[in-house]
Amino acid sequence: MNSRSNTFNQQLQSAWASQGSMLCVGFDPDPKRLPSALQGKPEGIFEFCREIADATADLVCAFKPQFAYFASQRAEAQLEKLIKHLKEKYPHIPVILDSKRGDIGSTADHYALEAFERYGADAITVNPYMGFDTIEPYLKHAGKGVIVLCRTSNPGGSDLQFLNVSPDGQPLYLHVAKLAAQQWNSSGQISLVVGATFPEEIAKVRAIVGEMPLLIPGIGAQGGDIDATVKAGAIPNKPGTGMIINSSRAILYASSGSDFAEAARAVALNTRDALRAAAAKSFY
Repeated sequence: MNSRSNTFNQQLQSAWASQGSMLCVGFDPDPKRLPSALQGKPEGIFEFCREIADATADLVCAFKPQFAYFASQRAEAQLEKLIKHLKEKYPHIPVILDSKRGDIGSTADHYALEAFERYGADAITVNPYMGFDTIEPYLKHAGKGVIVLCRTSNPGGSDLQFLNVSPDGQPLYLHVAKLAAQQWNSSGQISLVVGATFPEEIAKVRAIVGEMPLLIPGIGAQGGDIDATVKAGAIPNKPGTGMIINSSRAILYASSGSDFAEAARAVALNTRDALRAAAAKSFY
């Protein structure tokens, strides 16, 4: 079967099963933190990310390059090259372009083309603040994933996401979860971002959205608790599924030396195994 013809959700289901992993490795390549041998090299960012991808590919259910880290360094061509490498060498692993786009429909049309046609990503993160018409253009791309910000892992997320927006005191993030699950998901390819730093909120979102996939940042460098996260986001009777649990900096910068890829693999392996153990515990 050619995984490129599958939808994003089908790719995820297959990756959870074949890889036995809910770990997503995020690529946030900070040029100041690259190993010294790669700093200043014309394709140092690509080489750094490629080495880590190759070292961790058997441990993950997804890869997630963060667009800003490439664009700020005029490294968009290196991002294209990285995603091409990932799709050619690991076609069974979905690639999420983390760019958190959110703009009016005509502009969103072009952001969607950028993500899916220029870069070849399988999914993109989007900001729902401007409403459904800013999300709809992404849904027109058959089979592509649209991952909507819901309850983010940063402390300032509470400034807006926890505001009450209904007579019964429902916070905005739960209203977004309801809209995404019940009204917006015409393609069947919508997922939600819910941060690991708020496991109680993960559980509330899961109760609303059923088996919808959740992209969960915030473990690793941001300190999210793995056991609490996995328990909160678990799908009953389907351990090891339903979550794309991202770690970026803790894996990328496990070592600043020439052994950076091996060190990244060791952290990724430990994280993958911790997620597996937590999934097993969450059902007992």
